[in-house]
Parts: sequence; C-alpha cells; structure tokens
Amino acid sequence: MRIFDPHIHMTSRTTDDYEAMHAAGVRAVVEPSFWLGQPRTSPAAFLDYFDSLLGWEPFRAAQYGIAHHCTLALNPKEANDPRCMPVLDELPRYLVKDHVVAVGEIGYDSMTPAEDTALTAQLQLAADHELPALVHTPHRDKLAGLRRTLDVVRESALPAERVLVDHLNETTVKEAKDSGCWLGFSVYPDTKMDEDRMVAILKEYGPEKVLVNSAADWGRSDPLKTRRVGEAMLASGFGDDDVDRVLWRNPVAFYGLSGRLDLDVTGTAATHEGNSVLRGGE
Repeated sequence: MRIFDPHIHMTSRTTDDYEAMHAAGVRAVVEPSFWLGQPRTSPAAFLDYFDSLLGWEPFRAAQYGIAHHCTLALNPKEANDPRCMPVLDELPRYLVKDHVVAVGEIGYDSMTPAEDTALTAQLQLAADHELPALVHTPHRDKLAGLRRTLDVVRESALPAERVLVDHLNETTVKEAKDSGCWLGFSVYPDTKMDEDRMVAILKEYGPEKVLVNSAADWGRSDPLKTRRVGEAMLASGFGDDDVDRVLWRNPVAFYGLSGRLDLDVTGTAATHEGNSVLRGGE
C-alpha cells in the first residue's frame, strides 16, 4: 500500500513518526503551514517557520525515504491578529519556491471580517501564482462555514477544480462535492472523522477527488491514520485500486496541479546546513 498524506504537520512530530510512517507505506507528505498553538506576534516568526518548511523539514523527511512538500499561507486563526496580517505582503516571494505546491491553510476559523479579507487575498495569490489552494473549514458551525467558503471561492479568480476543501464530514460533503472542489477528510483519534465513518462516506459518494489525511499535529493525533483508513477500506470490500486512488493517485493529481510535485527522494544529503538528524552525530 503506497500512501501520500496530503495534510500532516510534521514540524510537531518526531523522527520516530517518520520511521513508522515509512514502514506503513507513506512515501510522500504535504505539510500545510498552520497555527502552532502559541500565538505568533510578528511576521518574522512566520518567515522563520516558512523557511523551516522549505529546508529542514524536507531534509528530515528524506532521511526516512519520504518526499516532503508544503503549502504556505497566513492561517485563518492568526488572520485575526493585526500584528500578523503583514505576512500577506511577504507571501509572494515564498510562493515561487519549488516545494510550495499550494496556498494553504486558508479559510475560516471564527468567520470574522479579518478572515474574509485574508481568504479573499490568498485565493487571489493562488490564482496569480498558478497554484491550487488548500482551504480549512471551521471546526465550529461547519455547514455555515463551508457555505461561506464556497461563496468566496465562487467570487474569486481561482476555479473550484483547483481548490481542496478540507476537514469535511457528513454534514458538509454533499455541498462540497456539488461545488466541484476536491474533498479533504481528516481522520483523528477523538474528533473530526474516524475510519468507519470515512469508509461509509466513500461508499455513499465514491472515491473521486477524495483525499484522506491524518492532519497529525501537536494535539492528540495519529500519523498512521491514513494506513488505517486503507485497511478499513479493504476490510469493507473496496479493492486495491480504490485504496490506491484515495491514498495516492488523488493527492498526486491535486498537488500535481502546481507543476512542482517531485516524489523522488534519492541522493539525499547527509546534513542540512551542517546539521544532521542525529543529535551530536557525524
């Protein structure tokens, strides 16, 4: 089983996770920029974070045979802090980087006017840079948040077929599918989706344009949830081709819209800027 986790926050994970993911079949990941838990107070903090997603994290992933790409953005939660809004002015010079395969995570957290501004601006940036967009739907008032998101997408210069609407569930999947967007589902131990619910959605709506991710981060989460979904699909009667479509070909097709997806991890360097993943090692 080959797996591409299209939304996972490896900055918050350990090298043990990379090792376990590779053993489970994960060969590629996309890491969206997101809220780190501790609020950032200036654009400079974002820029250091973006640099790590473009440098250290791809190096760390490659040591375990995993291709790493990222999406960059001002996330919805921190869009509400005026100290962070100048990040929007800095994004254009980052969105031209080779390993940036989408603008994201963008979207809504609390559905504020500031979030409206950030979402609109970043959809335009995606269109300007010929990149797709990864859109975060809110954890509260999900259906209202999805509808507001789709309204903004329809008014933007970015076609729906270049938008991945993430964190969907049973209440939002139909309208998201009808919109023409790609469909993202996060599978978590306690919240969001679980394996059985994910299989039920796949049976009802089919595997077309569906991406399944672990969204593993600094909270209670599981970077092997993609594998567990694949196993649940097989146990429920789906074939190997359906599993490969959902866990590999669909994320490759979506992020391939960027023209920057490179799944080759051969010839990796032993160090990154003089540092290795072995603390104190040669």
